[in-house]
Amino acid sequence: MSIRNITLNSGHTIPQLGFGTYKITGEDTQRTVEHALSIGYRHIDTANAYFNEVAVGRVVAKSPVAREDFFVTTKLFPQSYPYAQCGPDIDATLERLGMDYVDLLLLHQPYGEYVAGWRAMEEAVDAGKVRSIGLSNFSAAKVREILDVARIAPAVLQVEAHPYWNQHALKTELADAGIVFEAWYPLGHGDKTLLAEPALTAPAARYGKTAAQVVLRWHLQEGNVTFPKTLNAQHMADNINIFDFAL
Repeated sequence: MSIRNITLNSGHTIPQLGFGTYKITGEDTQRTVEHALSIGYRHIDTANAYFNEVAVGRVVAKSPVAREDFFVTTKLFPQSYPYAQCGPDIDATLERLGMDYVDLLLLHQPYGEYVAGWRAMEEAVDAGKVRSIGLSNFSAAKVREILDVARIAPAVLQVEAHPYWNQHALKTELADAGIVFEAWYPLGHGDKTLLAEPALTAPAARYGKTAAQVVLRWHLQEGNVTFPKTLNAQHMADNINIFDFAL
């Protein structure tokens, strides 16, 4: 197994495959993240709005793996965007995670005072609290709005992407921005219709893989960073077992 690292425009690298924690709460967070780390995941995606930063941080802290070998992403929700609020809320998210820095911090939604929030995010990079910054769910026009004022350009744009919504148009619109695309809902909301598509089942049979593994391999070859979420240990193992074939 060899998870490729992608170099961001910030100069830092991000593992192309990670583990998502959306809608995982309580004891499930600790159990699933611990298992993910035990089988080789080192990139964990969380958010203020997921209410599981504390549990994610505790698992990372007690892991025998050094902190610098993890890549941790979190996200600020729009109520944190006003400039006067953003700095304190970044400190609060670090406190919840129990970390001195976060590898990637995103503005979660394109609402509210996101331009003011971006300035506070840049200051967090200057202070060493954040290594890379980016956006989530922003349209091309709103990404350009940030680019027009940014001193530090967005490193990442996290959007819904899967074979039914490949985001090629958005990528083309932002091709000159040097932004890495991250795919959430990489398996299309767990859509059984998608996973039954002959374009996926045929190569799955040919390579001895599942249709879901074919989709995740497609993401890697598209250049997307992705972090499928599952509570199922077998699916978790399958999701990371996609480096021994190519489409």
